[in-house]
Amino acid sequence: MGLILHNTLSGTKETFEPLEAHHVRMYTCGPTVWNFAHVGNLRAFLFYDLLRRHLQVVGHRVTHVMNLTDIDDRILDQAMHANTTIAEYVKPYGAAFFADMAALRAQEAEHYPKATEHIPEMVAMV
Repeated sequence: MGLILHNTLSGTKETFEPLEAHHVRMYTCGPTVWNFAHVGNLRAFLFYDLLRRHLQVVGHRVTHVMNLTDIDDRILDQAMHANTTIAEYVKPYGAAFFADMAALRAQEAEHYPKATEHIPEMVAMV
C-alpha cells in the first residue's frame, strides 16, 4: 500500500507519486523566528521530519527545502523596540530553532532560504 495524502487542491485522497522517479522534492513552511519555538510550533516541523523519513525508508531520495520567515510585522516591531536591526533581533531565535530541532534529532533540510533574501522575487509574484 502506498502513501495516501489529502490533496487540498482537489479535496480528495490520492496515492502519492513523486514527479521524478525515486526523488521527492519537498518544500515546507519553516518557523517565523520572532520568538522561541514551543511544542505546538515544533509539532509541524516534526511531522515534516517523519514524512521525510518515511519517504526515505521506502526508497526515495528527498530534497527538503524549509523556508525561514525572518521578517514580518512582529519582527519589525520587536526589533524597533529592542533598538536593534532585524537581522540581529532574529539571530538568537533562529539559532534556538536549529538547536531545538537537533535536540529532537530531526534531520536537517538541505536548504533554508530566508524570506529577507528573496523579497524581490516575492514582490514580482504578487
